[in-house]
Amino acid sequence: MSDAYLVPQEDTAAAAIEEIEAELGLFDDWMERYQYIIEMGRKLPPFPEEWQDDAHRVPGCQSQVWLEAVERDGKLFFAGASDAAIVQGLVALLLRVYSGRPKSEILETSPVFLHDMGLVKALSTNRGNGVEAMAQAIQKRASH
Repeated sequence: MSDAYLVPQEDTAAAAIEEIEAELGLFDDWMERYQYIIEMGRKLPPFPEEWQDDAHRVPGCQSQVWLEAVERDGKLFFAGASDAAIVQGLVALLLRVYSGRPKSEILETSPVFLHDMGLVKALSTNRGNGVEAMAQAIQKRASH
């Protein structure tokens, strides 16, 4: 398996969501939270250049976003990247929740947590729509 795929830190998607909410809760305002999200993006494994094509592109995102997935041992592992720093961070956040999980867990984990933690509301309309498009692309891949 390529080093580009994110291996989960937490045991479950729910645990990852709780952990991210706790981490974002440490900051007083959204500017600090954005910085933290951007840092998450900088820590993503390198995304192979040959995957930065239309076949891997996520539609519905203002920035360029690419996703790749591979199934191993009954789990779906994702790799992702964006050409925008904040979006790269949002990719990292989603992959932390969804990568390395069984398809059933991915499908059972609604992206509503993006609204619950205030993330979609804090982003520009285009970025909010984009992060939802990324979550939908992940869910769609898990439904195959």
